[in-house]
Amino acid sequence: MKSSSPLSFVFKATIFGLAVAFIVLLLRPDLLGRGNPVVEISEVGDTERFNLTTMAPTGQVSYSSAVDIAAPAVANIYSTKVITERANPLFNDPFFRYFFGDRLAPRQRLESSLGSGVIVSKNGYVLTNYHVIEGADEIQVALRDGRSAEAEIAGTDPESDLAVLKIQLEKLPTITFASSDDLKVGDVVLAIGNPFGVGQTVTMGIVSATGRDRLGINVFENFIQTDAAINPGNSGGALVNPYGHLVGINTAIFSRSGGYQGIGFAIPVSSAIDVMQQIIETGHVTRGWLGIEVQDITPQLAESFGLKDTQGVIVAGILRNGPAANAGLQPGDVIKEINGKPMRDSRDVMNVIAKAAPEEKVFITILRQGKKDEIQASVGKRPPLRSQAERRG
Repeated sequence: MKSSSPLSFVFKATIFGLAVAFIVLLLRPDLLGRGNPVVEISEVGDTERFNLTTMAPTGQVSYSSAVDIAAPAVANIYSTKVITERANPLFNDPFFRYFFGDRLAPRQRLESSLGSGVIVSKNGYVLTNYHVIEGADEIQVALRDGRSAEAEIAGTDPESDLAVLKIQLEKLPTITFASSDDLKVGDVVLAIGNPFGVGQTVTMGIVSATGRDRLGINVFENFIQTDAAINPGNSGGALVNPYGHLVGINTAIFSRSGGYQGIGFAIPVSSAIDVMQQIIETGHVTRGWLGIEVQDITPQLAESFGLKDTQGVIVAGILRNGPAANAGLQPGDVIKEINGKPMRDSRDVMNVIAKAAPEEKVFITILRQGKKDEIQASVGKRPPLRSQAERRG
């Protein structure tokens, strides 16, 4: 029998060794001593791998530093007012009064309400919502550090639902203002207040929308919408960013049950600062006014007036000797632009005129009997609302 050469034996041994190594690699890759394990992501295919050692948590895991900065400047507000109950008209009869005397006199009771406020100045100014202190006979402001003081009303603005209080305490913590104009949908925000009177509470959410209006909550609306939990008692409290800086004043919720349902609204700090500064300086807020009653253009009205679209408003009424009447505006005119800015509806017109200072000149582009014209008007001073019912309406 013929014997194999040494070269042939080495070749066969090499082939056998490679085969064994291949089988070991296929069945037990961990024996090769390679580094970190991998995680397969089946949703994106077998070709993608993520090394566990490179994965790290993203986003902020705690907002305690923001709370430490902002919370001391958020106060609880307790207000009380005397309510006089109306007597039954039957008791006005002299016969009944003769027998029952003073027992038929109208009775009085105390009604309490709660809310929140933000300390904006070391001088003791506190910013809150008007509806928190509306009609109050006594207002108490309680700080987070346990101190409390009776507050005086520095001024109110029912049309924006803002009010400024004044307290006399030393070494007051104050809030830091941010720019609400830089807010974007998706930004994290924290709501700090006193919901249901349980004590200072912090909730977290995101900015759901900005520039919300036409909600029927206030006369002038420009809300930040958030899903941070806002409940009764949060009104007037702070909406802050992750750095603890104020971006809004929590004001209202959209709810069918009266409690939190994921939609809350805050007044942007940019709007609140303007109102606050006017109140501190003058005790009231001054806005522009034309003295007109306007009506939104519906498709039916557009057709009857021969208009191409529904953009703009129709002048339905004009106050005699008011700024609009003196400028030459007439009922039936269609306001299309003010100072070159297109007017979509009556709220646009009201907001633009309200921002103008009294005696400021504005240029109003109108359509009158199908012809375009421009009228210059001198803005007047907006009169205060005569009643709270008007504000609600």
